[in-house]
Amino acid sequence: MFAYYLGLALRSLKRNVMLTVLMIAAIGVGIGASMTTLTVFRAMDGDPIPQKSARLFAVQIDNWGPENRSHPSSDGLDSMLSYTDGLGLMNAHAAHRQTAMYTTAMALTPSASQLKPFMVVARASYADFFPMFDVPFRFGSQWSAADDAAHADVVVITRELNDKVFGGTDSVGKTVNLDDHEYRVAGVLDAWSPLPRFYDVHSSDKRFGKGDDLYLPFTRAIDGAMTTAGGMSCKDEPSGWEGILHSECIWLQFWVELPDAAAVVRYRGALNNYAADQQRSGRFHWPPHTQLRDVRQWLIYQHVVSDEVHILVLVSFSFLFVCLLNAMGLMLAKIVGRAGEIGVRRALGAARGAIVAQWLIEAGVIGFAGGLAGLALTVLGLLGLRSLLSESMIELTRIDVADVGIAILLAVAATVLAGLYPTWRATQVQPAWALKSQ
Repeated sequence: MFAYYLGLALRSLKRNVMLTVLMIAAIGVGIGASMTTLTVFRAMDGDPIPQKSARLFAVQIDNWGPENRSHPSSDGLDSMLSYTDGLGLMNAHAAHRQTAMYTTAMALTPSASQLKPFMVVARASYADFFPMFDVPFRFGSQWSAADDAAHADVVVITRELNDKVFGGTDSVGKTVNLDDHEYRVAGVLDAWSPLPRFYDVHSSDKRFGKGDDLYLPFTRAIDGAMTTAGGMSCKDEPSGWEGILHSECIWLQFWVELPDAAAVVRYRGALNNYAADQQRSGRFHWPPHTQLRDVRQWLIYQHVVSDEVHILVLVSFSFLFVCLLNAMGLMLAKIVGRAGEIGVRRALGAARGAIVAQWLIEAGVIGFAGGLAGLALTVLGLLGLRSLLSESMIELTRIDVADVGIAILLAVAATVLAGLYPTWRATQVQPAWALKSQ
């Protein structure tokens, strides 16, 4: 019977092409608008490292106290740590893997004469950074823990920087000149760009912006007095680099990898004990105030997806609802125009269930066609967004198989729901009245 009703639906849609096109267009425009915003929202709100997000934790410590917070958050904690706390936690070795880190800027002078010196963004971190975040390598590997301890002159560079400076060849063992100092290349990253960049969301431009160009040992960056390019908050103005290192200025990110729930409990205890030690030493004059958040919790805490994006998604689906109302009105007009046909079918013995099946299948066909049209409009909308977004944010405008399925199912389901009232009206047509009016 489904094939029979499907044939009836297709013939019915061909009778009035203009009305059919209007219904499909109404559904398609609504689906296109809602799916465009939903695709971007899902990419922004997605898990950037799903295989490990429950095992990676951002560390927070209150080192200013309740009376000296310049930018208090909901829980009175800042997203960064002081150098004193970062170094103290690194020396505690309480986590399976751990790294303090920050970004800095350096001038790279290429050996090739045809290239001019240019600035690069460097991330100072410990060797654990790479296995913690599952960073893939094209050539070589990360530097060793011994290199961290030795404050070695080594770097890991991105694939893009390797292509620019070394023509894409294996550059492991070669040197790069950074701020008039030679560094040996230990490894070259493969393509890697988690979005949002969960480990550095302190500034909004880093969340979906361009990533780092190279990485070097945290200890080497401290030795070189490489100031942070990622922002710093201070209670008092420090004097010089040594003043920064011994101050309560906050400018470091700190992440740990904890393999299981027991490790999380142990690290929470170690973190609170560290803060309690600082209180006993007289550095902190308030009870220990610390926090661990995994990747998903961290992204929510940092409001990576802004309220404006949530509102935009709500508005787009409200627009879809309006489009469905228009489609419902067109379906109702079509049913009114075909009351005589419905009356004849009822007079010949067609049950109300048969009328319902015919019209719901017809609504489903309209929804499927509207979904395809909406999918095409979604692709056009995302292509339009690409011209407005930065290169790294283009990843947010990619539609995948799941999005295709969502668009089609949403269109069919929404159209069938919109067709329920017109279908109900069709079942209320009285055969005698319809035949008499004809």
